[in-house]
Amino acid sequence: QVHLVESGGGLVQPGGSLKLSCAVSGVNFRIAPMAWYRQAPGKQREMVAQLTSSGSRNYTDSVKGRFTISRDYAWNRLYLQMNTLAPEDTARYYCHIPQYRGRDWWGQGTQVTVSS
Repeated sequence: QVHLVESGGGLVQPGGSLKLSCAVSGVNFRIAPMAWYRQAPGKQREMVAQLTSSGSRNYTDSVKGRFTISRDYAWNRLYLQMNTLAPEDTARYYCHIPQYRGRDWWGQGTQVTVSS
């Protein structure tokens, strides 16, 4: 059974940083592509960052240069380091594994609020 559990969200002031973590189980962590998505109230869920099975990283334009996706093979964790946060980054952030064992997998999400 695939299980994704996000953590690390919270309230942060503009310009601050947060590091999100996703604990992954039930997956061949070394080959599965993974991604972080976010969804703000009233908006569609959007891809923020993805890490392919070959190790390539892709980011949506609005976070390039500020966010970094990475994974820890020893602990089976996916991370999202978020720097220089802005109010428009406020959203619920989700860990995602696409098309693994015939379906997409999502965590429950972690809330990030950027506000002074």
